[in-house]
Amino acid sequence: MTIDTKDLLNSILSNLARIDYVKPEDLPNIDLYMDQVTTFMDQQLQASKRFDEDKILTKTMINNYAKNDLLPPPLKKKYTKEHILTLIFIYYFKNILSISDIQAILNPITEKYFGSSGEISLEDIYSEVFRLEKSEGNHLQKDIARKFQLSRDTFGDIDEQDQSDMQMFAFICLLCFDVYVKKQLIEKIIDSRPSSKQEEAAKKSKKPEEPKQKH
Repeated sequence: MTIDTKDLLNSILSNLARIDYVKPEDLPNIDLYMDQVTTFMDQQLQASKRFDEDKILTKTMINNYAKNDLLPPPLKKKYTKEHILTLIFIYYFKNILSISDIQAILNPITEKYFGSSGEISLEDIYSEVFRLEKSEGNHLQKDIARKFQLSRDTFGDIDEQDQSDMQMFAFICLLCFDVYVKKQLIEKIIDSRPSSKQEEAAKKSKKPEEPKQKH
């Protein structure tokens, strides 16, 4: 069965428009137990599911994030708003990055701003980053439409049924290449930055030497 190409593109862009994020004002103002955390995440990010039975977050995932030093431990078995924010960042990162890369990106942020009462909080960082979501979504829609049109201009000299299949393959390849290049870029940025251990070693090496005592 051949799917109308215009309908397919409209469906793709419609799904993209429905992708949402957890707005700062929707974050709970009270601490939550683990079951409440998984329920909250599942409800808020439901539109991101591929299948209805998929789970956004499970108890096992939370425990693994804590074991891998991605998530600070709960306070008396309760998770704060900052725990929720950290889990949201992890949710988006884990789709394309390894645990070690997520650690490299996220740990410096949580170490400095998790529970901070300074000028900037983890919630401020989250709000600023996701403020860009709407405008970036518009750019993505235009870019996807452009890639889709590029794919329709390929394989013009083959059988119509094969042409449709090959054009869809070309479209998938264009999307995959885009993800591949951006993933490579992220990894290059991560690898170019000093790790926490390297920064700690550098700080220790810069400490002034104690003056030698005169005998």
